Amino acid sequence: MPVFLHGLSTALPPHVLTQDEVRERAGIIFGSKYPQFDRLSKSFATAGIDRRYSVVPIDWFSEEHGWVDRNVAFIEGAKAMFIDAARAALRDACWQSEEVDCVVTVSSTGIATPTLEAQVFDDMGFRDDIMRVPLFGLGCAGGVTGLSVAQSLAKARHGTKVLLVVIETCSLSFRADRLQKADIIATALFGDGSAAACLSTETPVGKTRVELDQGYQKIWPDTLAIMGWDVDEAGFGVVFDRSIPAFVQSEFAQATQGALTASGLTHSAIDRYVCHPGGAKVVDAIEQAMELPNGSLDAERATLREAGNMSAPTVLFVLKKVLDSGARGRMMACALGPGFTASYLPLHVSEGAL
Repeated sequence: MPVFLHGLSTALPPHVLTQDEVRERAGIIFGSKYPQFDRLSKSFATAGIDRRYSVVPIDWFSEEHGWVDRNVAFIEGAKAMFIDAARAALRDACWQSEEVDCVVTVSSTGIATPTLEAQVFDDMGFRDDIMRVPLFGLGCAGGVTGLSVAQSLAKARHGTKVLLVVIETCSLSFRADRLQKADIIATALFGDGSAAACLSTETPVGKTRVELDQGYQKIWPDTLAIMGWDVDEAGFGVVFDRSIPAFVQSEFAQATQGALTASGLTHSAIDRYVCHPGGAKVVDAIEQAMELPNGSLDAERATLREAGNMSAPTVLFVLKKVLDSGARGRMMACALGPGFTASYLPLHVSEGAL
C-alpha cells in the first residue's frame, strides 16, 4: 500500500540575519572574551551562508539569557512557525485541518508540555480525537526520521491523513558564556525554520506524484560525543565535533549502501540524493563519499546559502527545491544527526494522472 506526499511547505520566522551582520555582532560578543575568535571567525566567510532567520531580533543575543526566557521565546516562535507551515502544507494538499487524523511534531530546540501541536490546537482547528506523536532529540536527522515515522503511520491504516510538522529554533541556543569552539561554529551555521508535509495512502490527482517508501536508520556505537546538546542552568549548549566531515567521508557511503540494500535499490538506480546540508564542508564530503559530480548537490547549497542550517527542517527545504525544479525519478532523502545516526527515506517522483 503506497504512501504519497500530498502537500509540502516551508516557513521562516520574521527576523532576517545577514551573515555579515551576525559576524559583526559575534565579534562584539566574543571578541574580547575568546582569544581564538579572530581565527575562528573565518568560518562565517567559508560557511556558504548569506543569511539566516531567527525568532528573535539580533539585539536579543547581546543580552544574557537563561532557561526560562530561552524557552518562552522557543514556544512563542515555534507556535507561530507551526501554524504557518502547517496551514501552507494543508493548502497545498487541499486538505482541511479537521480532516487530519494524526499529527507528528518534530523539534529538539526547546521544551513544551503540552507539546506544540496541543499548544496550537485551537488555532489550527484540529479534531478532538486527533492522534498526537511528538518526537524530540533527533536533531538534524529529525526531518528524514519524522517523514519516515509519518510514512509508517499513514501506511498502517488506509486513508489516514497524517500531518508532519518539523520546527527548530537553533538560534536560541547561541551561547557566549561557555567560550567553546563549537559555540562559534554554531553561531556561523545555524538558523531557525520550519516545514510541514501531508501524507496519505490516497492517490493524488492532478499533481506530481511523490511516493514515499519505508525509512531506514543506522546508528554508530560510541559516537554520542559527535553531536547533540549539553544541558545546564543557562539552557542547551551545542555539541558539534570537528570530525563530522571526516566521519562523513569514511562512513557515509557504507551506511547509504545499507539503506539502498534494505530498500532493494542500488546506487546507480538513484537519480537524486536529497541531503541535509549540515554545512559547506559536510556537503562537499557527501559528494566525495558518494562519488557524486562536484556541485551536484546544488539545492543543498542553495538552501544553506538562503537560510543556513536549520537542523531538522532543512532537508525538507531541500526536497521542496528539488521538487519545484521539476526533478523526477528515484531519490533518497538522507540526514545525519545525534546518536550519531544516519536516517534515510527512499522516494519516487513521477508525473501524476489527471
